[in-house]
Amino acid sequence: MGTVLYLAHRIPYPPDKGDKIRSWHMLRALAERHRVLLGAFVDDPDDWRHRARLEALCEDVCLRPLPRALAVARGAAALARGLPVTVPWYRDGGMRRWVADVARRERPDVAVAFSSAMMQYADALPDGVPVVADYVDVDSEKWAAYGRRRRGPLGWLYRREARTLLGWERRMAARAAAVVLVSEPEADLFAARAPEAAARVHAVGNGVDLERFRPDPELPNPYPPGARAIAFTGLMDYWANVDAVSWFAEEVLPRVRAERPEAAFWIVGARPTDAVRRLESIPGVVVTGAVPDTRPYIAHAALCVAPMRVARGVQNKVLEALAMARPVVLTPEAAEGIALPPGAEGWVARGAEAFAAHVLALLREPPGPRWAVACRRWMEGRYAWARHQRAFVDLVDEAA
Repeated sequence: MGTVLYLAHRIPYPPDKGDKIRSWHMLRALAERHRVLLGAFVDDPDDWRHRARLEALCEDVCLRPLPRALAVARGAAALARGLPVTVPWYRDGGMRRWVADVARRERPDVAVAFSSAMMQYADALPDGVPVVADYVDVDSEKWAAYGRRRRGPLGWLYRREARTLLGWERRMAARAAAVVLVSEPEADLFAARAPEAAARVHAVGNGVDLERFRPDPELPNPYPPGARAIAFTGLMDYWANVDAVSWFAEEVLPRVRAERPEAAFWIVGARPTDAVRRLESIPGVVVTGAVPDTRPYIAHAALCVAPMRVARGVQNKVLEALAMARPVVLTPEAAEGIALPPGAEGWVARGAEAFAAHVLALLREPPGPRWAVACRRWMEGRYAWARHQRAFVDLVDEAA
């Protein structure tokens, strides 16, 4: 048993959004084999109540507040200094002092930085402590995609962030013993962007909680009688999700309802922006806001959709729907990095006409129980978390 220092840009619990799903499962796997010292930021005040859950798992826990106004001010200061906004957003003297102090007291064998922004704390470690950087996604490429879709000052800011953050990602990769990405395509992309680090770039995928997300006809049906619900799940203040549901509601749904007027698009997720709320003015669109459990909406939907036009890494919403044996129509961007079960490859569509055609085909002829059983077996064979956790912990042990 060794000692691992784990640094995350967001508290890993509860695992209720993409990055926290991964960080929680990897943290838990490390704690099964090692003593873990956890440092993380809290950007949602409601998450402070989960501190005890983490203290029960880890030897030492440092949680630092991340008030949005302060983070924005720190990020704005980066503009004058030529830095990416992402890095000073997570700069905190209290975190740096804790890292230096706990490293001196506990002498960790290895550190894990979850996201490139947390690599800024590597220089607070004693010489000789190797660092595994779990970048998850090539974040700079996400900002580049945003910049291609936005004009004006915001587009300039996104393109600047893409350029400066890639420079940071490359410099931090040079400091790391290993750099981890969530899929082979994402790893290949970063290796191409940072060829000097290519030999230390690895792909370790995400799993899905197969016990929680499983076919369960006993889940209550949240939809009105006779509804043919098309479901999208995700946090609805995330720009890529807002863009996805807006495109589907405005460009795809009217084509679907022209043939199937009973079809309705249910946008299921917390913190919907004003732009998402306004989509309810389109016939057939329902915005739920926060719900206690997304599984009933997945289980009783006619189908799920992932109409992402900007996406990085692996879409957990797709894994969750497939684990529940629900058909999913998705864009190539949403499908990247996912080994789709037999039959589901044909549900990948680019463009509104093709996307609507796939949705209509599934509404007319849903896949039967034999496909559902095969889909579930496929997911069990490839997306059990234990498989991906083992690969990650082995990589950390190698670095140590």
